[in-house]
Amino acid sequence: MGPASKSQTSPNTFLLMGIPGLEHLHVWIGIPFCSMYVVALVGNVTILAVVRAERSLHEPMFLFLCMLSVTDLVLSASTLPRMLCLFWLGAHDIAFDACLTQMFFIHSFTAMESGFFLAMAIDRFVAICHPLRHTTIFTHARIAKMGASVILRGVAFFSPHPILLKHLPYCRKQIIAHTYCELMAVVKLACVDTGSTKRYSLSVASVIGSCDGFLITVSYVLILRAVFRLPSREASLKALGTCGSHVCVILVFYTTAVFTFLTHCFGHSVVPQIHIFIANMYLLVPLFLNPIVYGIRTKKIRDHVLSSLRVRIA
Repeated sequence: MGPASKSQTSPNTFLLMGIPGLEHLHVWIGIPFCSMYVVALVGNVTILAVVRAERSLHEPMFLFLCMLSVTDLVLSASTLPRMLCLFWLGAHDIAFDACLTQMFFIHSFTAMESGFFLAMAIDRFVAICHPLRHTTIFTHARIAKMGASVILRGVAFFSPHPILLKHLPYCRKQIIAHTYCELMAVVKLACVDTGSTKRYSLSVASVIGSCDGFLITVSYVLILRAVFRLPSREASLKALGTCGSHVCVILVFYTTAVFTFLTHCFGHSVVPQIHIFIANMYLLVPLFLNPIVYGIRTKKIRDHVLSSLRVRIA
């Protein structure tokens, strides 16, 4: 029987292998993953509830933070429960359509996360460097347009992926050596030339990532320059502490993203365990850190949560 007769346009299921070579540790690996999921879930829901309840927080910074929180909730819900089923229940099979759906949510909402990081960086730049113009620039209408643009960009650029993969023939073993339906891992299973699909995906990822990363870097460089010029040392240290924590989260997100991107392009000799582990960190660590850095470390949100707890305890 020739290869062509073995092919099928849409397989019923794929098999997720998890982390190859570390199958005996899957149960233990699932524990920190579950912990990060709980923190992301509780933290982001708390941020959304606090901002919704407190009208004084209906400011650009917190509105963008809410958009980031919704993005994190969707990303965590589309990845973590399925991973935990794999690690703890040995549920390796995933339906073909469910795999494509998960792939779309992961890649499109990751692009949205990058866009909201950029929006928050621009908001902080205007607030610190041009405070008198902040309210006139960031009106609610403009914030809504920025949020809609970020969402539209993520959906528009990554909608073609599942559509393209849906119609590819698959004639190899339908085993995905990953913990989730990662685009390149699925593309490798096709039995036709997928060079154009790979080039499109890598081009979109590189353009979005490099543009957002460059603009975020410029924004924070200008912010830091303005901070160092502040007359009060106490104000400078406070601003540096806030900016520093934000930069750390962004660095984790983009560093792991760049590593994953370069591994797909050039790192064919990278050990699969390291590649998959970093790819998981690329998704999970920012989801875990965002509500802590942008929520708990934000005084207004922290004070509101603490005051609510005191009232309930009393």
